[in-house]
Amino acid sequence: MKNWDSLDENGVCSSEKDCEDAYKVCQSLDIPFHQVSYVKEYWHEVFTNLLKEYEKGRTPNPDILCNKHIKFNHFYNYAINGLGADAMATGHYARTSQEDEDVFQQSHLAPSPQHVFRDRFEIRNPVRLYQGADRFKDQTFFLSQMSQDALRRTLFPLSGLTKDYVKKIAAEAGFQHVLKKKESMGICFIGERKFEDFILEYLELKPGNFVSIEDGKIMGEHKGWFTLTLGQRARIGGQRDAWFVVDKDITTGEVFVGPTTNHPALFRDTVRTDRFHWITEDPPTELIQTKMMECHFRFIHQMPLSESHNTLGPDTVCKDLNGVSWLTG
Repeated sequence: MKNWDSLDENGVCSSEKDCEDAYKVCQSLDIPFHQVSYVKEYWHEVFTNLLKEYEKGRTPNPDILCNKHIKFNHFYNYAINGLGADAMATGHYARTSQEDEDVFQQSHLAPSPQHVFRDRFEIRNPVRLYQGADRFKDQTFFLSQMSQDALRRTLFPLSGLTKDYVKKIAAEAGFQHVLKKKESMGICFIGERKFEDFILEYLELKPGNFVSIEDGKIMGEHKGWFTLTLGQRARIGGQRDAWFVVDKDITTGEVFVGPTTNHPALFRDTVRTDRFHWITEDPPTELIQTKMMECHFRFIHQMPLSESHNTLGPDTVCKDLNGVSWLTG
């Protein structure tokens, strides 16, 4: 699946290399290889949304949007309706409330276990998304916007495995070319470039001032509020100590900063959100009846789960019971 069409810093199209690596694996396993491009769909449904959110002063997550709109929508429909697949399998470290062991224990020489999949799809209870065995590599954060229909027909073969064990399997299978690949980090299509340089290729330069949250003093100048996120270290010249972004005013272009990682302005205990997305489609009965619910949440991948108290209203309010820090680096 190709979603982005550009050259990396060395003038190489990384998606072509990924395609070649996948093709080699398919040859080794003697299974068909198919390639499909969603460059146009990604641009219109993910990337343009990304730019609009940055202009509003927010920091969206393109991986969540890609899974929602591309992988588990366009690609999922291509697999099921185009190729006639029973289900789609992905390499995410996650699992579902459906038991997949009986599927994987089938011999590859046996007839296709159609009854197994048919039984899965006819289950009337909503399918739930659960964490996999490797909690450190847990990727349910990126799957949080999946639809119920897609989750019902998705398999996660790595659900009970750790990353180290998967590497061991790959090594024993002779997939050295895959093992040598660097693990993808951050926004995939940016590569090794600085985020600021990348985003300024698409958004107009809008300089503004770094302003001290303590006394209103102008500390320096930035190239645009959309190049910065809450909690990020603000690289201000001439300062002995580190300063961090605590707030943004997109009407004036001012970015407010505070000194040290423990400044009170960096912390929040309440978050106001718009409507939640429920993978099971219906919200929990507790929330409907009492307009309140206790749960756990995270807003950054691999961040520890925090207990929260949710109140339902025109907007949903999440109050962190432990104290939330927006500090991200």
